Amino acid sequence: MKKRNYSISVAMATYNGEKYIVEQIKSILKNLSQEDELIISDDGSTDKTLFLINSFQDERIKIFKGPKKGVKQNFANALKHTNGEIIFLADQDDIWLFNKVTKVLEVFENTNCSCLVHDCSVVNEDLSEVLYDSFFLYRKSKYGIIRNIYKNRYLGCCMAFRSKMKEKILPIPQNIEMHDQWIGLLCEKDGGVEFLKEILLKYRRHENNTSQMKHYPLPKMIKNRYCLIKEYIKRIKRQI
Repeated sequence: MKKRNYSISVAMATYNGEKYIVEQIKSILKNLSQEDELIISDDGSTDKTLFLINSFQDERIKIFKGPKKGVKQNFANALKHTNGEIIFLADQDDIWLFNKVTKVLEVFENTNCSCLVHDCSVVNEDLSEVLYDSFFLYRKSKYGIIRNIYKNRYLGCCMAFRSKMKEKILPIPQNIEMHDQWIGLLCEKDGGVEFLKEILLKYRRHENNTSQMKHYPLPKMIKNRYCLIKEYIKRIKRQI
């Protein structure tokens, strides 16, 4: 692997992920150089998740105790411990394609964007069936602050951003719905977001997914958007 212009951190949040964690970590490590790191915040797993992570015996993997406040704060905890110039988000149950990091870094090297979101295929639990060839087409993914407040097109497992954004992203408010939407909107405000129309990940859907692909009931949608807009405006004002 040729020397890169950027150091890489992968921020992963885990919780009782023994079923898929080995496949996912293997796919991530194949994308990393020896100078990169995989930061894992585990939120108190009671299954074999930690045992399986430790079985890799790879110095690039660093494990931290999560705050036990849900997936948003577990990701925030992982982000706090990252050291790389480009930070990738990773779920515990997907599969990275072999060229994910290379393709993403090409965009960062040739643009001034703060964040990149790439496309992915949506697959079933055992990877035997492709449910959607393109998440972008399914979700009509595109940049735009108002558009992505109305309907979130950011997908955390397909996102990477520059480390300068950490001080703007953290802390992640507890009362918002999605950490990826929060990150994407703040990056839109500072440097912009690129949407890369390349499939670089297999997005696994199963009964234990924390993210939803269906709409919430209208009252909950309204409440979620109100909280998001309120916190977003507060954060922007703080940064002025």
